[in-house]
Amino acid sequence: MLTFLTPIAAVVALAVVVPLAAFAVAARRVARVRSVLKLPPPARTVDARVLAALAAVVVALALAAAQPALSRTSTQRIRTDAEVLFVIDTSQSMAAAPGPHSPTRLDRATVAAERLRAAIPEVPSGVATLTDRVLPDLLPVADVGAFDATVRKAVAIEEPPPRALSLRATTFTPLAGVPRSGYFSPSARVRLIVLLTDGESGPFDPAGIGHTLTSSHTPFLAVRFWSANESVFEASGRPDPNYRPDPTGRLALASLASAAGGKAFEESELGAAAADLRSVVGHGPTRSVGRTRTTHPLAPYVAFAALLPLALVFRRRLPARLAR
Repeated sequence: MLTFLTPIAAVVALAVVVPLAAFAVAARRVARVRSVLKLPPPARTVDARVLAALAAVVVALALAAAQPALSRTSTQRIRTDAEVLFVIDTSQSMAAAPGPHSPTRLDRATVAAERLRAAIPEVPSGVATLTDRVLPDLLPVADVGAFDATVRKAVAIEEPPPRALSLRATTFTPLAGVPRSGYFSPSARVRLIVLLTDGESGPFDPAGIGHTLTSSHTPFLAVRFWSANESVFEASGRPDPNYRPDPTGRLALASLASAAGGKAFEESELGAAAADLRSVVGHGPTRSVGRTRTTHPLAPYVAFAALLPLALVFRRRLPARLAR
């Protein structure tokens, strides 16, 4: 739909409409008198096409000042029976990367979180961080923009820091406390935990965690970000000699997912993880949460269009000057 954001600004067009109208009336009167007196027309007359071009320039600028725009209004609907909590591992090992200037595991995990969130736009989703405890950054909300902003700006290595100062500060044990810690709304019948981690955890009890999640009807999905050639780099660009990649993380994460009745995916399987996420949340009742208006400004294009009649003026006037 075409709309004008500042329509009152279009009154600047009167600056050219009024003089042109006066000029047209005067020209007609002069022509009538000249006809009665049988006088020949003057040798030089005002070029009507030049006047029209100048008028078009002013009209185009007036339209640009009114800020025309194409707007679209849409209503967002969200699930009333489902919520998802994305738990992102922020321990020191998630700073590992193939090189000192390459994206870290955490960088890739946050991008993956946004992609997975985009796969379920109608499901309220929240963000929490995991080291040796789970701490909330954003409780499940319908606003995808708020989710993305939280992931980009609030999620960082050891923010907040773990209680234990160690490269292996992660432990999956605190995941068992998520269902009863108030992260989900009481109305959420479908509650899903999505864990984004490198799988490098301290000792934990997969069966115990899995039993707690299944008994509380909290499905579980995990994505692992890990490669054997990655290191944690110091500020100088040198690899931290205290860090060693742990290849057993894949098996540990798979055992946890199996005990919780969920699935574990590798970073390269993100598409399959998104499909499984959509399958788990399924379909359910929705409600409208308001209207969203998207606006595409047209004023710059209209202002640029004013150059076309202006170019016509110069094209007609310049040869006349050169001929003198």
